[in-house]
Amino acid sequence: MRLPLAYTAITTFMLAMMPEYSPATDILPAGADEKPTIILVHGAFADGSSWNKVIPILQKKGYQTIAVQNPLTSLNDDVAFVDRAIAEAKGNVILVGHSWGGVVITQAGNNEKVKALVYVAAYAPDEGQSIETITQDAFEVRKLPNVPGLADPIVEDGFIRLKEEAVLKHFAQDLPAHEAKLIAAGQGRFHVSTISAKISNPAWKSKPSFFIVSDNDHIISPQVEKEMAERMRATTFHLPTSHVAMLAQPQKVAEVILQAAGDK
Repeated sequence: MRLPLAYTAITTFMLAMMPEYSPATDILPAGADEKPTIILVHGAFADGSSWNKVIPILQKKGYQTIAVQNPLTSLNDDVAFVDRAIAEAKGNVILVGHSWGGVVITQAGNNEKVKALVYVAAYAPDEGQSIETITQDAFEVRKLPNVPGLADPIVEDGFIRLKEEAVLKHFAQDLPAHEAKLIAAGQGRFHVSTISAKISNPAWKSKPSFFIVSDNDHIISPQVEKEMAERMRATTFHLPTSHVAMLAQPQKVAEVILQAAGDK
C-alpha cells in the first residue's frame, strides 16, 4: 500500500529537523551488539560437568554457553571437538580452558571467531612446549617445589586416572567429600600421549588472555601457573582454591569469564 503524498512529505520534514539522526551511523549492523558464545573446555580427570556451577551464572547474564565433552584421547582429538563447538557458535567466541583444557584452547584459539582466552588453573604452553616439557623445566631443571596430586596415578592401557583418595586430598580438597567423590567416579581417562603433545601456534600470542591462578592447587604448581600467566602478559587473578576453582568458587570464576566477554 502506497502512503499518501502528504504523509510522506510530513515524515521527510520531521527527519530533516532531527540532525542527530543518521542512518549511516545510528543503525548498528546486524549482530553488532550480540553477546559472544562462551565455550568451556574441561581438563584431564574430568568432563563437561566441571562447569555445572558456572554455566547457570553465565546463562542468567544472557550468554549462550557450550561445555565441550572432549574425549581426552589426544591433543588433535580434543582440538577437533572444540573446533566443532566453535563452528556451532553463530558469532564471536570466548574460549575457557581448565587444566589440560588450557593446552587445548591454546591450539584451538587461533580460530578467527575466538576473541579472548580464559585459563583456569591451566597449562598455557608456548610454541613447541608440552605438559611434559613445562613440568621437566619446573621440577627437574629449576627444582621448584613439586605438587603431590599426581604422585601416584593409575595407568592402564595407556590411560591415566586418579585414585579416589587423590581426588579427595589433592584434586578437589576444598569441596565437600560427596562432591569430590562424584568427580572421582566420573573422571575421564587421560591418554598418556597428551602429556608430550606440543603446541605449534599459541593463540595467546595474538588474543587477549585472562588467567586464574589457584593458589592452593596440588595438581599444577601455583608458581608455574603464575609464571605462565606472566609470560603471556595475561590479566591475572588469584583465588585461594584447589585445582577445581570453577567448582570451589564458581561466582568468582564466572566474573572473570564475563570480564573477558566484555560484560558490563
